[in-house]
Amino acid sequence: MADVVNLRQFRKHKARTERETVADQNRALHGRTKAEKARDRLTADRAEKFVDGHRRDSDPEKSGQ
Repeated sequence: MADVVNLRQFRKHKARTERETVADQNRALHGRTKAEKARDRLTADRAEKFVDGHRRDSDPEKSGQ
């Protein structure tokens, strides 16, 4: 025979596990320290300055050539 399952408890358990999964994902995305955020921001700024420093001043399409 099959086991009797209380649907209310089953729904609550399912909802609880889904909330835990979402919470784990949010911790991975947003759970960084202030130092980690500052380091990533500094790395992005350095990369942007590097690219800007290697750009050509004149663009052939804009000058009409």
